[in-house]
Amino acid sequence: MIGAPLRRREDLRFLTGQARYVADLEVPRMLHAAFLRSPHAHARLVGIDAAPARSAPGVAACLTGEELHRHVRPLRAPSRMKDYRPTDFPALALGKVRHAGEAVAAVVAESRYAAEDALDLIEVEYAPLPAVAEAPAAMAEGSPLVHEDAGSNVLLSRAFAQGDVETAFRGAAAVVGDRFRFHRHAGVAIENRACLADFDAGRGALTLWTSTQIPGIVRDALAELLALPAQSVRVVAPDVGGGFGVKTVLYPEEIAVAVLARRLGQPVKWVGDRREDLLSSTQAWDEIIDAELALDAEGAIRGLRARVVADVGAYSIYPWTASIEVIQVVSFLPGPYRVPHYRAEAFGVATNKAPMGPYRGVGRPVAVFVMEALLDRAARRLGLDPLEVRRRNVIRSGELPYRSPSGIVWDSGSFAECLERAAEVAGYAGLRQEQERARAAGRRLGIGLGSYVELTGVGSAIPVSPGADIATGTEGATVRMEPGGGVTAIFGLACHGQGHETALAQVVAAELGVKVDDVRVLQGDTGLSPHGTGTYASRSAVLGGGAAILAARAVRDKALAIAAHQLEASAGDLEIAAGVIGVRGVPDRALTLAQVTAAAYAGTKRLPKGMEPGLEATRFYDPYLGTASNATHLAVVEVDPSTCAVRVLRYVVVEDCGRIINPLIVEGQAIGGVVQGIGAALLEELVYAADGQLLTATLMDYLVPTAGDVPAIEVHHVERPSPTTLGGFKGVGEGGTIGAPAAVANAVADALAPLGIEITELPVTGERLFRLLAARR
Repeated sequence: MIGAPLRRREDLRFLTGQARYVADLEVPRMLHAAFLRSPHAHARLVGIDAAPARSAPGVAACLTGEELHRHVRPLRAPSRMKDYRPTDFPALALGKVRHAGEAVAAVVAESRYAAEDALDLIEVEYAPLPAVAEAPAAMAEGSPLVHEDAGSNVLLSRAFAQGDVETAFRGAAAVVGDRFRFHRHAGVAIENRACLADFDAGRGALTLWTSTQIPGIVRDALAELLALPAQSVRVVAPDVGGGFGVKTVLYPEEIAVAVLARRLGQPVKWVGDRREDLLSSTQAWDEIIDAELALDAEGAIRGLRARVVADVGAYSIYPWTASIEVIQVVSFLPGPYRVPHYRAEAFGVATNKAPMGPYRGVGRPVAVFVMEALLDRAARRLGLDPLEVRRRNVIRSGELPYRSPSGIVWDSGSFAECLERAAEVAGYAGLRQEQERARAAGRRLGIGLGSYVELTGVGSAIPVSPGADIATGTEGATVRMEPGGGVTAIFGLACHGQGHETALAQVVAAELGVKVDDVRVLQGDTGLSPHGTGTYASRSAVLGGGAAILAARAVRDKALAIAAHQLEASAGDLEIAAGVIGVRGVPDRALTLAQVTAAAYAGTKRLPKGMEPGLEATRFYDPYLGTASNATHLAVVEVDPSTCAVRVLRYVVVEDCGRIINPLIVEGQAIGGVVQGIGAALLEELVYAADGQLLTATLMDYLVPTAGDVPAIEVHHVERPSPTTLGGFKGVGEGGTIGAPAAVANAVADALAPLGIEITELPVTGERLFRLLAARR
């Protein structure tokens, strides 16, 4: 069952319109919320007159930040990281606004229309303040402070070094480097954020349905903020239309809606629109990287140094803090290569933009873009093929486990194997010959490589976000064999497109010896599940799958013990297959699982002495360090200098995600990630004006890839099971987005190399390409 390319069972309800998103939910007496958002990026709140809105038809309440503050304190993301400056993040602006789109008031009414109309009646007096919209300016002496209490716009800084970097550079035959910029990015899930809160005053219990990836984290945080026992707060993630990391944050709207429902004694629902989503959801990347790579005459890496400045926006998000992105960049910059000497500095800087948060790949797309660009430049400087430079530096299987210069341990991998396989399946030598012919004909054809390694399924030894004061290293699963022989498996995970209902059912079915169709998977409901934190950071297969294996094995062992008692046999002589437990080699001595479960729930009379009734188990799994996934991406592009258009002609992925549970799901994850990575390389950019105004607040301005922008993506596998995780599983959800920007950017640079053009900024939009070409004319 594990390894079978089963079609996703959950797809039927999505394809037939039977899915239930937050926007589809209706409960009796439900009210609707809308939020008034600041038109200014930075301004003092002089006064708010909400009286006209309160008297509008159908309005039940209108709250300002000062009024909401009486019911709930601002959110604060703590960190154990040295030199981290914590900041308050109010659910509604208190005293001043720090980015355009920040909520300053909330209206609750009988309909969404009435609530939206009432927003126009609220009168807000702002005293505009100088805005700072770029991190370097925010770091400068005398810059306007986003948070006066912090005393600086630099909310975090970190530096580390391995070896003697200065000596490595002094003795180098070649040094390549530049200033790179990865511009700001939006997650653009197909479902905007939404939530519905219902407070039962009689029980003192809150239920929040929300489009989130982290129901367990949201539950725990809301319980603390609202001074409720954790068992009195239930958070449900129903069907969720994509997340990509954007929905791994506790948002102000979730807090405000929960407070409003409690205060009004009626359910309150909020569904954001696309403009709100682009204005106020967390954004990604927006980093400036000064990096240099030193090599010897043979192309072997001697040293690497970097300085990374990340624009973290107006607030440090909960629970990941402002460190989530920039620390990942410097941690993963060396990639799957031997880097004997390494030094890096990282800074997270507050500006008057929407907060930065995790997005698919979290820092690694930036790190891989920079490192792979440096390798291509080194190849050109030394007169080597880009593939050859990588061959001379890539970590070999015999060197694993390998401690990276940033301290991460790669437990396993196939770095060199994926590189060679990508070259083989793409026909690399033939592509180079085709490129020469194209150049002779006046065409700009380019070939780009992007290799990476990522840490997935992180356990308790390493925080998902460095310094974050939250435990994310374990996940629980409950497996219950039902009367009749069916199985229910319950997880604290929260699927938003990963195919858990199929993949996790395959894991459970394989352990129990039942059909996949006999396993029902429940998830995303803190009222049902064992403790867990959710789905993010490529962790669900590793942690959820590991917990499922442990729980299913416990159920299996008990079922075998019951069957052995019934059959008067030894449990060691029994086997389970196709829902039947039988004595090995004796076909007529067998029981169906339905018969075994009947005995399990019938009472102690039919059970072995001392065994309690029932047939279920809850287990938790901690992989401790986590496990490495890796891949090589290869892109072929054509650049038309006359139109500045870039066409991706071919795309190859060779990935190693360990033991594959379901190849179709793995391929879907890889393809989806690559599409988003191509968007990051060529199209997607959140553009802010100097005064902090977002200029790309619609999908007419913020461009995402369409089917016409991407070729058929070829996905190949090198299957190396992890030696450190139960089941041998590794994570796969983010890899496509990690490798694609580098591969595409390198292909564009390769196409334009005869013109002396290097790619230092992503995305390579038509406008950027026009300017690069114009400078060479």
